[in-house]
Amino acid sequence: MKAQDDDLLVYDEDDAVKFILKYIPAESKGKITEELVEYVLDVVYEYYDENGLIDEDSTEEASIDEEEMFKFILKSSKKDKMELTEDDIQLILDGEFEYGKTLGIYTDQE
Repeated sequence: MKAQDDDLLVYDEDDAVKFILKYIPAESKGKITEELVEYVLDVVYEYYDENGLIDEDSTEEASIDEEEMFKFILKSSKKDKMELTEDDIQLILDGEFEYGKTLGIYTDQE
């Protein structure tokens, strides 16, 4: 059973937040807080869930409309009165993508 467990990807949200905060450029570090990163990640998961992109029993790749997801996050952040600009959201998403690449979740395919 252990061999099967070893094949599963391990996405740790705490590690992702730490990675993203380190990834963000110095000039944005004072504005983008741990709370804002956690918020964006939560909204990303909400987007995945609402669009049927989360299936823990499947290892198949899901196709994600990044522009649609970005708009969803932007709309949610305005609704929730989060102090996030479009650039802030993009920096967080870029950091999350880089974290995912370190785990093998994402690739650089364009």
